[in-house]
Amino acid sequence: MNPRIVFLDVDGTLINYHTIMPQSAGRAVTQAMKNGHRVYLCTGDSRYELGHRKLMETDGLILGNGAYVEDHGNVILHQTISAQDERAIVDWCSERQLGYVLECNSGMYCNSWMKKKGPDAMYRYGTGKGKDPEAARQSASGYVGIMQEVHGNDQYRDDVNKISFVLDHYQDHLDSKAMFPDLVAGTWGGKDEMALFGDLSPKGISKKHGIQVLLDYLKASREDTIAFGDAKIDIPMFEACAYSVAMGNAGEECKAAADYVTDDVDNDGLAKAFRHLGLID
Repeated sequence: MNPRIVFLDVDGTLINYHTIMPQSAGRAVTQAMKNGHRVYLCTGDSRYELGHRKLMETDGLILGNGAYVEDHGNVILHQTISAQDERAIVDWCSERQLGYVLECNSGMYCNSWMKKKGPDAMYRYGTGKGKDPEAARQSASGYVGIMQEVHGNDQYRDDVNKISFVLDHYQDHLDSKAMFPDLVAGTWGGKDEMALFGDLSPKGISKKHGIQVLLDYLKASREDTIAFGDAKIDIPMFEACAYSVAMGNAGEECKAAADYVTDDVDNDGLAKAFRHLGLID
């Protein structure tokens, strides 16, 4: 087998919804790399947020859903939201009393509304993913707890990869699309009107774009690529790769778009797929 280039989503794929990585997943990734395959994390997380996960080493990172690309410590791409757009978004969220978080590689910076509204939104996200109430509360507290609250001019930055904000109503997302047409407006935490968060990121940025940038840098062929994911946002990653795997806990749209569906993340799904594909014995 030719060496493969593997792209792994993180939440729901490499780690479960309790942010715990199954031991079998870590062993599978490490063994695949020893076998000569390359492995890259491909996630919406920032470098700072990823630093709070207990993960194994990989060959590189695609972060912010494609806004940041790194290979063995070399930064290939870092596309941030412009300072002008960032200021406009911060002011827009503040006027609507929406909790926001500025996702930067140096940290996660939020307003007071995120400290107030974020835990409840994350609690609903956790219980929606099957967590028991106490685990969901702990996870929500931990998520907001790593954020640094900022005020005044400290809210305005030029190193922001992505901005997420709590949706008081689905209309907040629709209004963000109309207000910031030069940015990509998305949602997460639920489908359509059930979404809990909105987010804004630079136009042209996606996991697919990040993968293409990395492959160009590596002078590598798409034929040797495999993508793993569990959500609708991972479908562009599937499109960028020659072969795609959906986790057993993935959404139906993600499963339908994949070439292969493995077991759940908590039932050794990643390791099972690695064996199925011959990446490990």
